[in-house]
Amino acid sequence: MRCSKPYKVAQAIAEAGIEPLCQLFQAQKTPAHYGRPTAQKLVTFANQSVSSGRAVAGRSVSLRILCDQLEHTQANLARLQVEIEQLLSTDPEVKGLQQIPEFGSKTVAVLRAELGDVQRFARTDEVIASGGMDVEIKESGHRIGRAKLSKRGSGLLRRMLYLAALRSIHLESSPFGAYYHRLVERGLKKGFALPGRDAQNASGGSPFAENGGGV
Repeated sequence: MRCSKPYKVAQAIAEAGIEPLCQLFQAQKTPAHYGRPTAQKLVTFANQSVSSGRAVAGRSVSLRILCDQLEHTQANLARLQVEIEQLLSTDPEVKGLQQIPEFGSKTVAVLRAELGDVQRFARTDEVIASGGMDVEIKESGHRIGRAKLSKRGSGLLRRMLYLAALRSIHLESSPFGAYYHRLVERGLKKGFALPGRDAQNASGGSPFAENGGGV
C-alpha cells in the first residue's frame, strides 16, 4: 500500500508514532479498518523489531519494490472490477441475481461464469449438483452412513456462496441471515448452518425454501 513508502524501515515507523500514521491512513483513503488500532500495532511491532540497523538502504529498496508491486496489483484489480461491472451491465441474465442483497458484483460474476446458461438446467437440484452441494451418503471408512456434500462441482462456486452466506448474517434485510439467526436461537452451533456445512444441507434446511422460493 502507498502509505508504507514514507516509512521504509521499522525504526522510521517507531520514531513517527501513532498520530502521523493515522493521518497518513486518512490521506491515502485506506480501508476503514486501517485506523488507530492498526497504527498502534505497527508502532508496537516496530519497537519490537529485531533489526540490527545494518543494510537499511537495501531493506528500503526492497520495501519500495514490494510497494510498487502491490500498487500495480491493486491497479490491475481496479481495472478488472471496472470490466466486470461493464460486462454485468450488458448481460440481461444477471438482473435477477443482482436483486439479491447478499450478492455483490464479484459473486454475481462468478455465478454467471460458473453456471453459464441456466436454461440448460431442467431442475433446481441440477444446479445444486453443478456446484457440488448435493448430498451423498458416505459408504466407506469409519463414518459409514454419514451425509456429506459431494463436492464434485465447482469449488469456486461453493466458496463464493459461502462468502455470500457469511455476509448475509450481518445484513438485517437478508432472509438467509434471519433464518440463520433463528437456527442459532434454537440452539444450533454458530456457523453450522452456513452453506457448505454437510449437516445443514443434509437436513434440507434452506432459507429460500422456507420463504417459498429459490434464488
